[in-house]
Amino acid sequence: MTIADVKKNTQERMTKSIETLRADLAKVRTGRAHPGILDHIMVEYYGSPTALSQVANVTLIDARTIGVQPFEKKMAAVIERTIRDSDLGLNPSSQGDMIRVPTPALTEERRKEMVKLVKSEAEDAKIAIRNIRRDANESFKKLAKDKACSEDDERRAVDDIQKVTDKFIIDVDKMVAEKEKEVLTV
Repeated sequence: MTIADVKKNTQERMTKSIETLRADLAKVRTGRAHPGILDHIMVEYYGSPTALSQVANVTLIDARTIGVQPFEKKMAAVIERTIRDSDLGLNPSSQGDMIRVPTPALTEERRKEMVKLVKSEAEDAKIAIRNIRRDANESFKKLAKDKACSEDDERRAVDDIQKVTDKFIIDVDKMVAEKEKEVLTV
């Protein structure tokens, strides 16, 4: 393994951490309806857990209501129960073969809880990025110890990885600031 390989691997792993954070932040409710908040819901379909998007069409009806149209009519009750039992605090209701999922307005207290959750997710992402940096630095030390690179190359590589780490940490902070603003907007 060369310094370039370690840098490339580190960059890819940090990018994956950012993508994971982006996906986690998308699940945080903001008071407006968003079909993405139902993405992680798994429905029992013929005995196996299946993603909601695989058994129903999820759309926006209006700014505060999500519509769930099951592909099979007999799945409506199962989908409705699964959404109700999820940790999202939503209360779906059936209207014929369409399930309406209204998103209640968030109280000020609930908004503050959401901001805490967003900050917690961000801190987890920062920790993951720093752990990736630590792994890269250990790889550079090992390369220098094995005489696969010079100490100057190791030092330069460590500095480069620190710059990449700083850039990703700034990206995390920007994402969190945007989400925080979105959550606190009434």
